[in-house]
Amino acid sequence: MECDVLVIGCGPAGLAAAGYSARAGYSVIAIDSLAPGGQLLYIHEIENYPGAGSMSGYALAESFEKQAASFGVRIEFMEAKSITKEGSTFIVTTDSDAIRAKAVIFASGARHRHLGCPGEEEYQGKGVSYCATCDGPFFKGKSIAVVGGGDTALTDALYLSRIGREVHLIHRRDEFRGQKALQDRVRAAGNIILHMNRNVLSINGNGKTVSSLTLTSGEELPADAAFIFVGITPNSELLEGFAELSGGFVVTDSGMRTSVPGLFAAGDVRDTPFRQVVTAAGDGALAAHSADEYIQSLKA
Repeated sequence: MECDVLVIGCGPAGLAAAGYSARAGYSVIAIDSLAPGGQLLYIHEIENYPGAGSMSGYALAESFEKQAASFGVRIEFMEAKSITKEGSTFIVTTDSDAIRAKAVIFASGARHRHLGCPGEEEYQGKGVSYCATCDGPFFKGKSIAVVGGGDTALTDALYLSRIGREVHLIHRRDEFRGQKALQDRVRAAGNIILHMNRNVLSINGNGKTVSSLTLTSGEELPADAAFIFVGITPNSELLEGFAELSGGFVVTDSGMRTSVPGLFAAGDVRDTPFRQVVTAAGDGALAAHSADEYIQSLKA
């Protein structure tokens, strides 16, 4: 298989990149081992994607896919296994074929680390969330639990404290790992209750929504939602030893260019301070623009 632009990953970043590249007149193949949509498929409801109103993550993912296909993007279900570059041509082997491309846009996303406790998977999208800005507004005036002790957990606990009635911040150690300035703000907040040296044993509910968390201290903590921030893992294994990574995340410049000419990265897999559907789509558009410039430079 051959194409001008190969996109690895069919989440918002990948499908946006694929669509922009196809509209620019390039032949585009977008591959993913799962259904198009990425993390969108696990979001019960999304209301902050500009112009889309309130809709399910699945519906928004379907819209991304249909639009990309309408521009001529060829979407294939296959998993990338290796990537090499011979001269100006990239060769990506997959579990079913090898694809040759002039430029590659890497948008494989990242996966949230989970607690692994009973109830976490059952109530995902029903009170269990990994994104405060996505789902926090659905719990206005309610009791919210936050699990974690790093910068993200502290920052999002503060954000959720402005929305919820109270925030229970649960951390497995006796000290937070986040910045001291954030720690000071958390401790100064009037409605953030700290639960240190605690782990979550289970997340409980009525089958439809979260109602409480059971902690290792033996207490059952009433809560309407559980936001889990114990880290994310980028899906960047394919680029190890091939492109520059930082903490597993792909390093890019402002144009989504990586350390390898012709290879671009977009979305959650890259080193970025903010991970949202809208920023992922923006990354994809920028990556497509830079890929266009790169391919044109090959003709010079």
